[in-house]
Amino acid sequence: MPLNEEQEQIKAEFVAQRGFWGPPWDTVLELDPTFVRASLNLHMVPWRKSHLTPKFKALCNVSVHAAATFLHGPAIGPHIRTAFELGATPQEVMEVLELAATLGIHAMNIGVPLLVEVLEERGRTGPTALDEHQEELKERFTQTRGYWHDFWNEMLELDPEMFEAYTDFSAVPWQTGPLSPAEKELIYISYDIAATHLYVPGTKLHIRNALDHGATPEQVLEVMEISSMLGIHAVTVAAPILAAELAARSASAGAATD
Repeated sequence: MPLNEEQEQIKAEFVAQRGFWGPPWDTVLELDPTFVRASLNLHMVPWRKSHLTPKFKALCNVSVHAAATFLHGPAIGPHIRTAFELGATPQEVMEVLELAATLGIHAMNIGVPLLVEVLEERGRTGPTALDEHQEELKERFTQTRGYWHDFWNEMLELDPEMFEAYTDFSAVPWQTGPLSPAEKELIYISYDIAATHLYVPGTKLHIRNALDHGATPEQVLEVMEISSMLGIHAVTVAAPILAAELAARSASAGAATD
């Protein structure tokens, strides 16, 4: 269906400000052009600010869409391309993906304390003192990652093998990655605060770490603003399905009158 004057103007504004246009937006524009303009205005809030570089904002989008709690495949490629266009290197993109891969450890961060609670219900007393190897692991983690948090204590006590492997795994981007410590912490925030995760202990920890590494509150807010846009996919994914259903109903109604 040809676009009317208002739809053409909204599409032009979208392309000028976001630099791309995709098939889902054709459907949304047809169904509700007012929503397209409102979503564009919402999306552009962090992009009209300058507390973070455009390149880093694009890297945050890569993180949010690639993280295991979302894994929105159709958007990962476009966000990587945008990051490259804004000056990101393959090493920076790869580091963002490596940082996002640490999300899986939250199964342990949440699960181990729950296990401890159940064991305490059954008479467990503790915690037990760390042995020499566990103390060495704690020191290695603290030196590599630059912090220690109490939610690691029970995992280190009960499952030192997993803790050691995770220490080495999570250390890779800290040892070889090109992003600054503050930027790494901001990437952690980007997916911890996303609507598909909302991991409160991790978000607060990484906010604290980011500020300690020199990030500003305004930069933290920009990351959160970028993560807030994840909800738009309720429309970009489902609107084409809605359009297909409407078309099927129309065709069915037309066949019934023949």
